[in-house]
Amino acid sequence: MAERLNLILDRITSEEFLQNQGLGNEIGFWIFDYPPECELDVRAFLDGTVLPALGKRVPTIRAQRIDLFKLILELLEERGLLDKVIQMQLDKGNDAVLAPLRSVLKEDKLAQRIAQQLNLEDIDMVILTGVGASYPMVRTNTLLSALHPVMGNTPLLMFYPGRYDGYSLNLFSKMADDHYYRAFRLVE
Repeated sequence: MAERLNLILDRITSEEFLQNQGLGNEIGFWIFDYPPECELDVRAFLDGTVLPALGKRVPTIRAQRIDLFKLILELLEERGLLDKVIQMQLDKGNDAVLAPLRSVLKEDKLAQRIAQQLNLEDIDMVILTGVGASYPMVRTNTLLSALHPVMGNTPLLMFYPGRYDGYSLNLFSKMADDHYYRAFRLVE
């Protein structure tokens, strides 16, 4: 795992990555997949190595990190739903909470919320984390599709606790998500 983590920085600081070169007219969506049991190592590497190194580059590479789970919590809090959802989960269980959450957390709405937080002219890339913690409230493949019209030419890198083979996402390396083939694996 350390070997793959060490390849991230060179890859995301390359002109090919930052300029979406060589993608055959595809949008610059990238996935760094990793074994779910390495979640804490990946977070530590991102926070302790990758993000600080981007800020020290000349010129600085401006990355904006979006934690999907924190975004969901903020959205629920703003709508006055967070405490109600927590209580419903305690009283009725996880399954009872999912259906009401779907109307609030539709992926197209989340994509628009993400777009509101981004000033694409002022950043070089978006880093999306918190995907595992957001399951099953959000479907990753649907969110990525909803982000396509939002991102323009700004590359998006999603950290994904599971397996992406270039055709389908497999969250936690156990749950097959729908096919998604418009992203590229960041490192093999």
